[in-house]
Amino acid sequence: MKYPDIIDFRSDTVTKPTKPMLEAMFNAKVGDDVFEEDPTIKALEEKAASMFGKEAALFCSSGTMTNQIAIKIQTQPGQEIVFEKDSHVYYAEGGGVAFNSGLSMRMISGDRGRIKAEDVIENINPDNVHAPITSLVSLENTSNKGGGSCYDIETIRSIADACQSHGLKLHLDGARIFNAIIASSYSATEIGKPFDSISVCLSKGLGAPVGSVLISTKENIKEARRVRKVFGGGMRQAGFLAAAGIYALDHNISRLKDDHSRARAIGNTLTKLSFVEEVLPVETNIILFRITNKISTDDFINKLAAHNIKAAPFGKQIIRMVTHIEINDDMVEHTLSVLQKF
Repeated sequence: MKYPDIIDFRSDTVTKPTKPMLEAMFNAKVGDDVFEEDPTIKALEEKAASMFGKEAALFCSSGTMTNQIAIKIQTQPGQEIVFEKDSHVYYAEGGGVAFNSGLSMRMISGDRGRIKAEDVIENINPDNVHAPITSLVSLENTSNKGGGSCYDIETIRSIADACQSHGLKLHLDGARIFNAIIASSYSATEIGKPFDSISVCLSKGLGAPVGSVLISTKENIKEARRVRKVFGGGMRQAGFLAAAGIYALDHNISRLKDDHSRARAIGNTLTKLSFVEEVLPVETNIILFRITNKISTDDFINKLAAHNIKAAPFGKQIIRMVTHIEINDDMVEHTLSVLQKF
């Protein structure tokens, strides 16, 4: 039996603004942001910077843009960036690290998308003309390809200490940082302090339709604004979008715990099913699981679709499901019922 509505687990980016969010957008005061005259964008940037204990922020159209700007302003062509091999900045940003910044890339094989201070230290190049200068480390928290895995604060602090000792900058791809904050019980200020730059996405679990914020020092954000212009990222009267971001930060953070709970319920059921070989530990709102070779990935996706359930293929025999603001308990119950009948 088909569920009456589409149950879309493909991503937490598929959500649409709620009525209160739309009202906030409709009532936003706007101006030309390229002239730095949009009051709502200014309010969002000040709010985001303050939350993470930083001086300034810049509103951009996407997390890819905020990541790429952060990398660009903190490196020079021919230098090297260090990150975990499954990082979004490598596998899902169109080769932007090379195209935009001309960097060499050092990839570390970590634990579900996470690395440690000793990994960083071991991968810093010697002062030798044969090797690029190591200049930036990028962490992703939560890790998408790690199944929503979170860093603990002490690991981050130790990585930051290693970076500082060796003259490296440290960037946070915090596309789902609020999921990590809710799951790990550290504050935004605590997680913000060790980083030189932070990218925060508003259009994933927080439910805004568009936008990410790059957070850093005033000096870095001044340079970031120039790079955003070069990237074609000036958005003029984008306060309507920024208003959605402000609403998301005010109203949609604490409710992420519900997404996590629903994801755990799905993960717990999957571990008991015969056609599932492996389920990565479910820490936040992402469920990654591997199905047996008895059913192809496409067939599995199609069988779910026959019940109005959408999921995403995520590699050979791997499926991703993501809970979000538009997934409720009834939808989860129906999904579990369907899975148990496969």
